[in-house]
Amino acid sequence: MFDQREKIALFIDGANLYAASRNLGFDIDYKKMLTFFEKKSYLLRAYYYTALIEDQEYSSIRPLIDWLDYNGYRVVTKPAKEFTDASGRRKVKGNMDIELAIDAMELSDAVDHFVLFSGDGDFRSLVDALQRKGRKVSVVSTLATQPPMISDDLRRQADHFIDLASLRSEIGRSQAERDARLARRAAHDEDGDGEDY
Repeated sequence: MFDQREKIALFIDGANLYAASRNLGFDIDYKKMLTFFEKKSYLLRAYYYTALIEDQEYSSIRPLIDWLDYNGYRVVTKPAKEFTDASGRRKVKGNMDIELAIDAMELSDAVDHFVLFSGDGDFRSLVDALQRKGRKVSVVSTLATQPPMISDDLRRQADHFIDLASLRSEIGRSQAERDARLARRAAHDEDGDGEDY
């Protein structure tokens, strides 16, 4: 699936990957993720896309965003939109599909193999466009949840489908690491110290 001579780029739909890993019961270790893909091929870029709620004094995702930004990821954010739906519930909308698609198309002349971490069927057209430019596209999501987190159309369009569950031992935190991280988070909530990822 991967060739050492290929230049690869990771495109991570942050909210989608978080939901998939959470449903599978593990946390992503982003340092391990970089190492894993650096061993597979020449890793040119790793992008992480997420929307942020701007008026919150503290956002639980902010430490992750800061860590990724300093540790080899290109972080792309935009403000999330908050609104109240017809039944009066507060909703947050922060779709990053356009930003991800534009960045991927701009890199299509420099990257041989795109690795898309998302199960969102809206990306089927992007995968098709990259393939028409002669690029290989692997999609990482999961079929192991009920319902599956990957759109059938996206899975069929991809050159390769990688089930996130199969990467657990390669890019997931161990239970001990997860417990230690939760303890650090609890301490952070009490005294305001930083947290690593």
